[in-house]
Amino acid sequence: MPAGNTLGTPEIKNAEQLEHMRASGKLAAQILRECGKLALVGKTTDEIDTFAHDSIIANNAYPSPLRYAGFPKSICTSINNVACHGIPDDRQLADGDIINIDVTVYKNGYHGDCSQTFLVGNVDESGRFLVDATRDCLDKCIALCGPDVPFNEIGNYIQKFCQQHKLDTVAAFIGHGIGSYFHGPPEIYHYENDMPGRMQPGMTFTIEPILSLGDGDIGLLKDGWTAVTLDDSRSAQFEHTILITDTGAEVLTQ
Repeated sequence: MPAGNTLGTPEIKNAEQLEHMRASGKLAAQILRECGKLALVGKTTDEIDTFAHDSIIANNAYPSPLRYAGFPKSICTSINNVACHGIPDDRQLADGDIINIDVTVYKNGYHGDCSQTFLVGNVDESGRFLVDATRDCLDKCIALCGPDVPFNEIGNYIQKFCQQHKLDTVAAFIGHGIGSYFHGPPEIYHYENDMPGRMQPGMTFTIEPILSLGDGDIGLLKDGWTAVTLDDSRSAQFEHTILITDTGAEVLTQ
């Protein structure tokens, strides 16, 4: 999500709230895996969106993005140079595409949010490198998390990771607190920063770095949602909803 919308005190959730968070996270992950199987040459993102919508409703849940601030579809599908918030349409997936599918479900009053970038057909070496590196970056960010860890450790690590791998981070979009609300505190910046705040057991939030093969600057298309890289470079994103525990972090969207 864009930076600047989640100021406030992060919520510490109780056992009942966390039970609901685990259920919504588990469903979101399940739907995302099934959507990934549809990331095939010739398939349209509208078809993937319809499948996701129907699956979410069948599980007595609601697709969180649908009508959120006017968003017209049930999932986000971001292909190649689309950094995030791509709107499903009738474009057929082509051999060599990379596509991020972002699924958020609202179940029993709580949201679960995750995304993954999938390879379509035969993706070139640089595309595969980008996707693998972005997945690895998220995994390492989650491994950093635990009680009393500063939130800015995440962004500081991502910046170093990008420098080491000759990638750039798309800084315009952040991770966020999540619960009965779709977006809330804390804000999780994906670049080097000195923002205050520390993780505490019971907090739930997303980490969702977007890494680019080129420059991290983006622009919005006329639809007001689709964020594209200004230099037309490909980007990839991975996202999990996590819970801070007494000993580390639990991935709720595994």
